[in-house]
Formats: sequence, C-alpha cells, structure tokens
Amino acid sequence: MIRLNIFRQQINGNMVKKDIVHEIIEYIGNNQNGEYTNWYVGITDDVDRRVFGSGEHNVSKNGDRWIHCPADSKKDAQEIEELFLALGMDGDTGGGNDDTTTVYCYRKNVHTNP
Repeated sequence: MIRLNIFRQQINGNMVKKDIVHEIIEYIGNNQNGEYTNWYVGITDDVDRRVFGSGEHNVSKNGDRWIHCPADSKKDAQEIEELFLALGMDGDTGGGNDDTTTVYCYRKNVHTNP
C-alpha cells in the first residue's frame, strides 16, 4: 500500500513534530487498531535505500503497510522515534548523520527485516 502524507503544517517543506506523531498514530490506528508491537520504527536520510526493495528492511512499496514523514531536524526525528519505541514498536536508537531526518514505520511481515 502506498502511503501519501498529508502535510498539515510545514517548516522548510518538512512536517512539524506533533503532526508527524499524529499522522503515524492515525495511520497505524487505521491499519492495525493501534497495535504498535507489530510495527518497526526508524529514521533515515534515504528511505528507498533503507526501507524498500532490496534495501535493508525489504519492505514492498505496493504490498506492505508503511509510512514515512520528513521531520524538521535529526533531533525531532530521534524524539519521534523514541516515542514510538516506548509505545512498543520494534527498532533501535542511534546512528545516522545530520541529514537523518525522515521518520519511517512499517508493519513487520515474514519477508521484512525484521
């Protein structure tokens, strides 16, 4: 399933932190009844490389449930990632560079890693 982001409020073309959190909660609620343990969260500077196809997580753009949102800064992206980890999503903190500002989540499947 392809997820199109609805940008509510933007700064420099990126979503505001509270809107990203709301967007992800709404998306997961509509696709998994808010069951966060079935989802993975991370941050990246290159969604295609990190998430899709033969990337690190092997998520299918057309067959899997996923969402990604550009944050205003790495700090905002990390804080959002930490929030969803605390809610029970799979994933880990750390890594990246100053350009690592996109938050992504996907529903784990037998072919995804993890």
